[in-house]
Amino acid sequence: MSTLYQNAESLALEAVARYAGHGGARVLVAIAGAPGSGKSTLAQAVAERINRDEPGLAAVLPMDGYHYDDHVLKVLGRLETKGAPDTFDIHGLRHMLLRLKANAEDTIAVPVFDRQIEIARAGAHLIPHETGIIICEGNYLLLREPPWDTLKPIFDFTAFVDVPREELRKRLTERWEGYRLPADQIRFKVEENDLPNGTLILERSAEPDLRVRN
Repeated sequence: MSTLYQNAESLALEAVARYAGHGGARVLVAIAGAPGSGKSTLAQAVAERINRDEPGLAAVLPMDGYHYDDHVLKVLGRLETKGAPDTFDIHGLRHMLLRLKANAEDTIAVPVFDRQIEIARAGAHLIPHETGIIICEGNYLLLREPPWDTLKPIFDFTAFVDVPREELRKRLTERWEGYRLPADQIRFKVEENDLPNGTLILERSAEPDLRVRN
């Protein structure tokens, strides 16, 4: 059994147990970690594992859907540091989490970040009232710095994906190589942006309910 499958299995069981303990009220689960830690893949695997037994019970909300648009980042002079904490609409994300947790609407439309075009697409995914478990994944969900520190209390269960720094460097380099970027751009993105952000996440995230190795 792979480590990813084991992690997904244990997280799925925990999420379902929390949901059952809430008497059917919607629960929110956070999966945080550095860029390249595999949190997105893990979150999707957890949702698929839950839905295998109870179709439609779980859905994933990626934090990346709250990236500021590139045009906004250009105006702010922050395009080259896209992915840093201040390049996200944290307050928009917080309000969406509260809205999802209240579950007072028939359907809620959430944004999804499209990596092929580097743009967050509004209303790209619909979450119906019947979906009882929302798995939110993202870099800064447990960050202990304002205003990010307002997020953790919203979640019913939190997990953090631990990956050694050198493994992160390898994965991030391979990620950008997949986009066929020049070597100097890859080095800049990894060494000057992704890894510093990863270090911040590793050092400044609050203690989760569960740590997983990937």
